[in-house]
Amino acid sequence: MTRTLIGTLKSEVEKEVTIQGWVDVSRQQGKMAFFDFHDRSGKVQGIVFGKPEVLEIAQKLKAGYVVEVTGNVHSRPEKMRNEKSENGDIELEVTKIEIISEAEPAPFDMDTELNLDTLLDYRPITLRRDHERAIFKVQAEILVAYRNFLNSEGFTEFQAPKLVGGDAEGGAEVFKVKYFKGVEASLATSPQLYKQIMAGVYERVFAVGPTFRAEKSATTRHLSEISMLDLEMAFIKDHTDVISMVTKLMRAIVEHVNKACAAEIVLLDIPLALTPEAFPVMTLREAQALIKKETGVDKTTEPDLEPEDERFLCDYANKNLGSDFVFVTHFPTKKRPFYTHVDPACPEFTRSFDLLFRGLEMCSGGQRVHRYEDLVQRIKDKGLDPDKFSFYLQAFKHGIPPHGGIGMGLERLTAKLCGVVNVKEATLFPRDINRIDTFTSKEQSTEAEI
Repeated sequence: MTRTLIGTLKSEVEKEVTIQGWVDVSRQQGKMAFFDFHDRSGKVQGIVFGKPEVLEIAQKLKAGYVVEVTGNVHSRPEKMRNEKSENGDIELEVTKIEIISEAEPAPFDMDTELNLDTLLDYRPITLRRDHERAIFKVQAEILVAYRNFLNSEGFTEFQAPKLVGGDAEGGAEVFKVKYFKGVEASLATSPQLYKQIMAGVYERVFAVGPTFRAEKSATTRHLSEISMLDLEMAFIKDHTDVISMVTKLMRAIVEHVNKACAAEIVLLDIPLALTPEAFPVMTLREAQALIKKETGVDKTTEPDLEPEDERFLCDYANKNLGSDFVFVTHFPTKKRPFYTHVDPACPEFTRSFDLLFRGLEMCSGGQRVHRYEDLVQRIKDKGLDPDKFSFYLQAFKHGIPPHGGIGMGLERLTAKLCGVVNVKEATLFPRDINRIDTFTSKEQSTEAEI
């Protein structure tokens, strides 16, 4: 018999079907057995009674077993319906069971709250939990929305290289690669230089892919391997055009996730993100003045925001401005990369911004330098050698329009949309200084900065 997906069983009432999936729960009650089955499309309760030959096989089933089950779909009696449960108004009367794959018991109760180490050390198992499945369903739909929106706005996706001969950030910790003869190479910390080149090809481009940071710390917000969502757009007036595009992008992502992941949002028990038509925008100095006014703490000369500042600004925006997002612009020129456009009206600051969401920086962006001579000078001002960027600089020698863009961490966005504290919980297989699947050593684990 052809396989029927569990998610379609409501249209198969009083029909015989065959499903394939996993056993979530097995309950034996004398001459009866009850099961919760799931496949990629949903869950359903199955019941065995009055068939000794089926019950004999059913009594072998445990959580995690992979099975093929044939049975008849019935509507549950009114008093036995569970409106809060998926497919709570139907059940499957099982007439045949085939065990496809057996499973050992999990080393812990799958429904209990687990600490982070256990959650990650047993990742192949814990990813099957409803909570984790919900998180990564949200993550998958973020990518769907990201691509759909940018495609609709005339962007072209491209694949940026992950092995690079120079570092776009000009000093970030990098993973060195000893392979190329006579050339220093590393894993890419950003597709920045390549997306600027591609803006001279297609005007509007975006990339999705991993980037790598060899940071010597293990915090709740940092990873060594990050999935980045990058975009670049040409023929802009200034950074405010990028802000407008990113605002529309984030509104589109949130709207799509709310619709596509309605059940997951309920399971995760998280509020819907506040996304007004225009997100609040303030300069760094305006943000710091607000912090001083509201908290009494003077940070008005600091070159950047601290984590507690980001949390304060987002909390303030949520309560007073009706937004879970807030843009902070005009970071100091000396603190931004060489390709960042300086504000001609105030040269000590740049036409750059950070987007904060629920207390955490989601992305950095801004307008880029597009004139060749200006870019060479900015490279020199940062103490870098223009000759090492000769490949990149070709694009600017031959004309690139004013452009700008962002780089955003997929895991950070997932974490904040799903209400998890540690970005590692929003990463399928996280890597940091201590971990490649399991801890590289317990000694390193205890010494890492938390």
